[in-house]
Amino acid sequence: MKTLICAVLLICCSFSAHTKEFDLHKFAKHYFETMIATQAPNAKPEQLEAYLALLTEDVGHSHLPYVVDDSRLPDGKESMRKGMTFYLGAHSEYNATLLNVFVFNQSAIAIRYKNYAKGIHPQNSQAIEYSQIMMEILEMEGDKVAVIRKYHE
Repeated sequence: MKTLICAVLLICCSFSAHTKEFDLHKFAKHYFETMIATQAPNAKPEQLEAYLALLTEDVGHSHLPYVVDDSRLPDGKESMRKGMTFYLGAHSEYNATLLNVFVFNQSAIAIRYKNYAKGIHPQNSQAIEYSQIMMEILEMEGDKVAVIRKYHE
């Protein structure tokens, strides 16, 4: 009888622990869809806030070769909000296709995607148009992104 009770408890504990595991594949797809919504021509602050909700307050971010320091700072999310707000709605055309998702235990995700953008750069008013393949490495802290590293192919 004790063996049966122990077996049932073990199964319940195993099931409980398994159901609490965060699904990084599902998160990666949600992150991608939320992130590309911030690049759309009609992107609004609501899309930006939905994206920022996926990040820790002290998120670190690099986008080589433009931003090389990915240090986590107390105002990391606020800095991203400020930078992304400046570019919000700058594209007249934007589309992206998710190519690959790679998950590394429960600590990191790599997403690879191809994007195309066209618009007017808000800083210098010059026309921009580009297509590229990107890789984003997302270091996780629980169910939030703590560090983002962006690379161009």
